[in-house]
Amino acid sequence: MNIDPMLTDQAILHEIGQRLNRRRVELNLTQAQLAEQAGIGKRTVERIEAGESTQLSTLVRIVRVLGLINALDAAIPASGPRPLDLLKLKGRERQRASSKNNQQPVDESWSWGDES
Repeated sequence: MNIDPMLTDQAILHEIGQRLNRRRVELNLTQAQLAEQAGIGKRTVERIEAGESTQLSTLVRIVRVLGLINALDAAIPASGPRPLDLLKLKGRERQRASSKNNQQPVDESWSWGDES
């Protein structure tokens, strides 16, 4: 299954758990061995592979042991300011998002009762 924006959070967690499970088996590691190498409990590995939620630090430990740490870099690429933004801000980086640029214009051309 592909991780798709239309999937629920629970479905995505389940798919991630399944992928981690398959990778663990490919590396011929038991859940207990993975848990020991990651410094976590075996029950935690069981829960993650079952698609339950976990702490981000726990996921990082497991991904590191499974040799997938580079996949995190690909999944969440680093970003920086665009050159034009740096020019506008005189070389400084933005520290916060502004709400005025995020507002979508409201199309008021339709309202209830205008169906006819």
